[in-house]
Amino acid sequence: MASTSGSSASSVRRRRVDGRKTEAECADSGGEHGAESSEHTEEEKRRQTLQTGTYWLTRVVLLRSVAFIYLVAFSVAYNQNKQLIGEHGLMPCKKYLESVKRYVGGKIGMAALAYTPSILWLLDWSDMDANLDAIALGGMALSALVLVTGMANMVIMVTLWVLYHSLVNVGQLWYSFGWESQLLETGFLAIFLCPVWTLSQVPRRCPPSLICIWTFRWLIVRIMLGAGLIKIRGDKCWRDLTCMEYHYETQPVPNPMSYYMHHSPWWFHRFETLSNHLIELIFPFFTFLGRRMCMVNGAIQILFQVVLIVSGNLSFLNWLTIVPSLACFDDACLGFLFHSRGGAKKAVLEIQNEDAAGCTPTPTKGMWIRRVMNIALGVLIGCLSVPVVMNLFSSRQVMNTSFDPLRIVNTYGAFGSITKERTEVIFQGTLSQDPKDPEALWEEYQFLCKPGDLYRRPCVISPYHYRLDWLMWFAAFQTYEQSEWVIHIAGRLLSNDSAVLSLLDHNPFQGRETPRWVRGEHFRYKFSPPGSSSAAQGKWWLRKRIGAYFPPLDLEGLRGYFQSRNWPHPHIQPKRS
Repeated sequence: MASTSGSSASSVRRRRVDGRKTEAECADSGGEHGAESSEHTEEEKRRQTLQTGTYWLTRVVLLRSVAFIYLVAFSVAYNQNKQLIGEHGLMPCKKYLESVKRYVGGKIGMAALAYTPSILWLLDWSDMDANLDAIALGGMALSALVLVTGMANMVIMVTLWVLYHSLVNVGQLWYSFGWESQLLETGFLAIFLCPVWTLSQVPRRCPPSLICIWTFRWLIVRIMLGAGLIKIRGDKCWRDLTCMEYHYETQPVPNPMSYYMHHSPWWFHRFETLSNHLIELIFPFFTFLGRRMCMVNGAIQILFQVVLIVSGNLSFLNWLTIVPSLACFDDACLGFLFHSRGGAKKAVLEIQNEDAAGCTPTPTKGMWIRRVMNIALGVLIGCLSVPVVMNLFSSRQVMNTSFDPLRIVNTYGAFGSITKERTEVIFQGTLSQDPKDPEALWEEYQFLCKPGDLYRRPCVISPYHYRLDWLMWFAAFQTYEQSEWVIHIAGRLLSNDSAVLSLLDHNPFQGRETPRWVRGEHFRYKFSPPGSSSAAQGKWWLRKRIGAYFPPLDLEGLRGYFQSRNWPHPHIQPKRS
């Protein structure tokens, strides 16, 4: 009897030292709480209210948000990769991989994988278009699964990260934008939000790591500081508060709201520029000032990105930047996004009540390994952040740069300088025998979204992304010698190439003879003033010719140019009588 009593006392002592209750005691505790709840409504209300400091629902929101961006990015890839980097694309990825292979010694091994990490090395190159489609479709399917269900595991998230990495690393110029690296970094962090195998919105034995939450917060801090500092150190107009007088008209792909924002009063543009500096340079530090201030920063950053989304077509950049801002909120803040009787919210309430009653599950070997992984993640991000932080403090700050081949931690920034005038390259074709004939009729090609036709309303495509339209914006303030791919496009237009024409909105020679000559004309574009006669006629834009961007070209004349660059020459049509 004494022995039994001693054993029982020892068990109680062990339980109290652990701070946990047995399953039976938890069940009894639950019953006691149930009995008391009828007498103590305050206690019942507490048990039905999400508590602060946990991130179960935050994880669901983060995973769904990352999956949404992945879905958009893979959709863009599926619709445009074949034309841009496919077998007959403007910059075939197969040729790029072959050049890398030669550079590393002629073998596909670790050197090649390290130089250009991509699973395309391991696939059959006889049908590269099929490979690109398979990667894009696989990414779309997996990201849609996570978006719809809110469930993911490390296997799925690693697969998405590897698939998109494989496209970015062979995408060359077409994937050279800062948001590609930002998506890869965000996707990498999302891997550590998930259990290894389990598919559950609220996996009880895999609580969201506070370290992982802080890596997302650190990401939004770096994004904002990078963008703010590059502006202060860059164009003078950011310091004299006049940049926003030009931005809406000269940004890569304006939308209809850009027209009205551009014509706002001067004092509103000053307010916008000053607000931009505060949001990018001051509010990020709120992240480190406790829960309330962290949430203030998160809310302001999200609102800021929404304003940018409304005022222009900046691909999925602003949508993507919202994602790490969501990590500033805990379950108590995000509970309103979930149905009160939904499984996820109910499960989190049960977990919080169990934790309050001391019924947390005993850590398993897997949970201990997971904690070590989370610590390793924090150390890795900390080490890789050193050159990024040094770049932020450097007077020679660079933006949108990766310091490691896997793009795990990168430096960001946008619009360090603002163009004061908008110029556009307009492709024109003619059937005339003599391109110098003053009677020659030159007809214009129209791109899907970039300005061209003066009467066409600016498009709304965000978060989708037309890669060619965006690159045409860069080409307009360079020369064709700096953007030789423009001449490649001209050659394709001369043969009515269906791949390139699928990236355009209007082909004036549709169903007709192929053009004999194609030229590039350089124009200066401005928004038409509201209330003017031009606006009354339905013109969104006014333009003035600057000069020729590239001279009239025909297929025969391009033969040597194409051969010298190892480009496949478009089929030369028989001479017409």
